[in-house]
Amino acid sequence: MRAVVVETDGAPEGMVIRDVPVPTAGPTELLIKIQATAINRADTLQRKGSYNPPPGVTSILGLEAAGVIETVGTECTLGYKKGDRVMVLLAGGGYSEFVAVDERHAMAIPENLSITDAAAIPEVWLTAYQLLHFVGKLQPGDVVLIHAGGSGVGTAATQLAILHGATVIITAGSESKLAHGLELGASHAFQRGDGWAAEVMRVTGGVGVNLVLDCVGGSYWKQNAEALAMEGRWVVFGLMGGAAIEGPILGSILRKRLVVSGTTLRARSNDYKAELVGEFAKNALPLFAGAAPRLKPIVDRVFPLEKVVDSHIMMESNANTGKIVLLVDGEMGARSDL
Repeated sequence: MRAVVVETDGAPEGMVIRDVPVPTAGPTELLIKIQATAINRADTLQRKGSYNPPPGVTSILGLEAAGVIETVGTECTLGYKKGDRVMVLLAGGGYSEFVAVDERHAMAIPENLSITDAAAIPEVWLTAYQLLHFVGKLQPGDVVLIHAGGSGVGTAATQLAILHGATVIITAGSESKLAHGLELGASHAFQRGDGWAAEVMRVTGGVGVNLVLDCVGGSYWKQNAEALAMEGRWVVFGLMGGAAIEGPILGSILRKRLVVSGTTLRARSNDYKAELVGEFAKNALPLFAGAAPRLKPIVDRVFPLEKVVDSHIMMESNANTGKIVLLVDGEMGARSDL
């Protein structure tokens, strides 16, 4: 099968397409013929050699995919069959023509949803659902601050938080991303950098927010602490602004009785991921269906697999709003219903 292989850690140009063996599905796994996958920030970090896959996981990039089932393991029990359209959460292997995955990490694609839209769902929407509900303990009426509101996770979290009855404030790096966040339902949108914490306090009447979803880390700690309300929850899931902190952060945590949690998804256990997929499939997935869906994956650009280098360059330029998708099945490239 064709797969993207990182031959040289570092620049995007170190990725090339090679022929590699087709994986074998285990007894409780599905073998998926991938039609589309999507780019995640973690892929760029792994490409650079700074985010290795968990033990036993393929080194092929890709944390999500959409396609059709090729084979069903002999001990699978969830009723999937060959030819079913599914989207899957992966620990790796999405940038290839086939992948084997625990059947519990698959979700049936709603009939109205295109393959490219489906490929944009598993990693970021499950991450957003985890951040809000499993870790952040979101409650109706909460005010939520979402950093990188124009990202895949940001656009997903905005929609999911509003769906649950929360008020959303986002930060982002461009006027177009701020405007898009407002279109998705955010009440306020502020330019990233210095000064947004004061704006957050102003629009919340000096109270602050109940929950922060923070993919930035070190460079935002002081403003996050300022913007959080008493007994607020601060969920750290990325370190785009660095891991180091200098200053009296512990004083802010104590004074405001803040709860700070760190979380990732890729290295979680298969059972944890299965629980997350199950909850999301029950509570959110049906809302992508129908002529007027309440939830919508945001896809900025679709590249063919052969343009994977360009897709990473776009991701690292922060030019995208929402997801960047890779079309793996070249025969689908001329279709209008992707």
